[in-house]
Amino acid sequence: MSRRPIVIANWKMNKLPSEVSQYIQYVAPKLVGYPNVDAVLAGQDVLLNTMVMAAKDTSIEIGAENMYWQDKGAYTGETSPRALADLGISKVIIGHSERRNYFRETDEMVNLKTLAALRNGVAPIIAIDEAVQLTSLNDHAHWIVNQVVESLKGVTEQEMSHILLAYEPTAAIGSGQAMTPVDAQKSLRIIRQTVADMFNQDIADRVRILYGGSVKPANAYDLLKQPDIDGVLVGDAALDATTFLELISLADQAKRN
Repeated sequence: MSRRPIVIANWKMNKLPSEVSQYIQYVAPKLVGYPNVDAVLAGQDVLLNTMVMAAKDTSIEIGAENMYWQDKGAYTGETSPRALADLGISKVIIGHSERRNYFRETDEMVNLKTLAALRNGVAPIIAIDEAVQLTSLNDHAHWIVNQVVESLKGVTEQEMSHILLAYEPTAAIGSGQAMTPVDAQKSLRIIRQTVADMFNQDIADRVRILYGGSVKPANAYDLLKQPDIDGVLVGDAALDATTFLELISLADQAKRN
């Protein structure tokens, strides 16, 4: 089954409001040459309104990097999924490895956020982390399966059409060294098979699964050529607009060739 490729830039705690419009104005007109690739920019909360305004009438989707699981209330400093939807945010990254490691987010919290995003019409990009301390193939597979199962508790078959999954080996995040394409493919295959076991094969065949972890132009093509890698979640490399466009081009080539 052909799944539409997607490239998601996770700007993390980078970029200033004054830098956003120039980036988007450079990228947007060039995306016309890649109509079969989805382009998403995810930024920190203080950038989102500027990003939405700059991306208006373009094919660029704007995503958030995090959110809380309650729609509203006395939760000072948190971000409401309801507010994200009202702003025009189409996607939100949930459970990124940095959120899990630095801010102690648990699988239960990731699940609560997933359900909150869905009920507010924001598509969750659920990150499947991998701990660095895993010592065996059995540990590796169990860890991945458990995170997928826990993240998708309570999600319906219909809601799965709005979900993206992103595999993020912790050791590769920010290291400059991505997993080999073959190893990444094996891990994404486990994720897809878990979705099939939880729901059915048709849903598993349709869900888009991304690889994230030191993705750059030098390795993106080989990663995206793998049958279960439908896109990439990109950190540092996507801070440069020219490089982000190069990754879009590579995704287009990989899935057409």
